[in-house]
Amino acid sequence: MAEFYARRRGPLRRFFYTRPLAMDLVLVAIYLLASAPAVIGQLGGGHYLHLALTVVTAGLLMFRRYRPVALIVVLTVLETVLLVVEPFNSNAGLSLWFALYAVAVRRGSLFSVITSVLVSLPLAVVFLFFFRLPADVSLQRGIDEAGAGVITTLFLLLANIIATGIGISVRRDREHEQEVRAWAERNFQLASMSERNRIAREMHDVVAHSLTVMIALADGAAVVMDRDPARAREVLTELSGTGRTALADMRRVLGVLRREAGSEQDARAPLPAQMGLNDLLEGFRTAGLPVSLALTGPALPEDPAFQLTVFRIIQESLTNVLRYGGGVSRVLVSVVHADPLVTLHITDDGRGSMPRSSVGSGQGIAGMQERARIYAGSVTAGPTPEGGWSVQAVLSCPRPESPNSRPAPAGETGSP
Repeated sequence: MAEFYARRRGPLRRFFYTRPLAMDLVLVAIYLLASAPAVIGQLGGGHYLHLALTVVTAGLLMFRRYRPVALIVVLTVLETVLLVVEPFNSNAGLSLWFALYAVAVRRGSLFSVITSVLVSLPLAVVFLFFFRLPADVSLQRGIDEAGAGVITTLFLLLANIIATGIGISVRRDREHEQEVRAWAERNFQLASMSERNRIAREMHDVVAHSLTVMIALADGAAVVMDRDPARAREVLTELSGTGRTALADMRRVLGVLRREAGSEQDARAPLPAQMGLNDLLEGFRTAGLPVSLALTGPALPEDPAFQLTVFRIIQESLTNVLRYGGGVSRVLVSVVHADPLVTLHITDDGRGSMPRSSVGSGQGIAGMQERARIYAGSVTAGPTPEGGWSVQAVLSCPRPESPNSRPAPAGETGSP
């Protein structure tokens, strides 16, 4: 955002924006150059007061950023004195324009306008009541002294208001820039929180599923180790494969946070959904879960993120059955695609239990609900009248024009 505004300012404004001292020196130089003809003319007559007041005013302008209100008071006094002493050789409040601009940049609009009017009053009094035109000028141009004072006063007031208006405009631009920058930072923080939540859900699914299956496989291998070594080796092979798959999934998810050298291949690894639901269910069957799959309707929409949502909800549901179900003899996974809805129904006939120590984090159902809400869906879970457990998820199919039909995060593609 800062780079955007820097390019928007252009090279010259960017130079002075990043070097405020250089800008102050330029303004002082402009003031001195504008005052030089009158000062040089006074030096020729042996008058040095104009030079002294001009030098003091130029030095004070260097502090316009730090004490603008105090500076405007002092400069008003100096400019009034200079106008009274040298009415025809004064620059008529040039320094006040710079000071009024500085006040308007740092204070409110009402305060700045009132300050502009108050600053103009002393000079207006001098022009209206004490200013006298030379006789030759008045006769030659046909201008009386009162008219000249009024015209000069109006010009002075208009110039001061213009300087104040420019300062107010600059202040509002800067406030707008700060508001846009704050908005961008808030959006970045929200996006970062959303990404962290997504990663947390992914990590929960990976760890909870994998550890649950690995524990079940390890227990099964220990049971059959003595009486059926061949079967134990199969279970241990499945245990090893589950661990490697979990490690690959964690690398893929964490690859979003940190891309190390040589990790791009992991970052581009396919979604677990690409394995297919049959492969997922086969892993649970090996872990001892008697699960079957029933598909109704056409294939799921070709949306990677939507397919991942379906995959994760089924995976989490079966993980909970494996973790908490007791005496399970039947688990049915039903996927019904009736456009525009996809309904998932996972039921079992086990006797649910909630052990005190568990590898779960207690956030499985909440994570499924968060995933479903992305697709204007819902998840309900609870015991069945027969004593088992049921999970039902209803998702709205994404449309090509729908905001929900978004690409999967980097490196996540595939279909169940």
